[in-house]
Amino acid sequence: MADKKVVFVAFAIEDERQRDFLKGQSLSPRAPYEFIDMSVKEPYDKDWKERVRTRIKRSHGVIALISKNSLTSSGQKWEIQCAKEEKKSVRGIWAYSDDRTNVDGVATHVWSDKNISDFIDSL
Repeated sequence: MADKKVVFVAFAIEDERQRDFLKGQSLSPRAPYEFIDMSVKEPYDKDWKERVRTRIKRSHGVIALISKNSLTSSGQKWEIQCAKEEKKSVRGIWAYSDDRTNVDGVATHVWSDKNISDFIDSL
C-alpha cells in the first residue's frame, strides 16, 4: 500500500464534533489517509501560526469543514489562507446537511464518503 496521505482539517471550533466524525472515518483500517488539525481556542499567537503552517506544508491537502461558524472563525480563515499560500489543494465539505454556507474561494461539496475520498485520491 502506498504511503498514507496526510490531510489537514480546517474547522471552526464550534464544529469540533463534526471534525471528530470526519476523523473517525480515517480510523477505518482501509483508509489510506490520516487527518491532522491544530484546534485551539485562541488561534492568534505567532507560535500557533508557525506550527499550523508547518503542518499544512507537510500535508497533501486541506479539507475545510464549512458551516455558518466558518464566517466568524478567524482561525479557520487563516488556515484556509495559509493553505492557499502554500499551494495546497483545499476542498470545502459542508459540515451539516442543512447548512450551505459559502466561503469565498472555497469550492464546497456535500459531505459524502465519495466526495472526501475522491479529493484525497486526487492529492
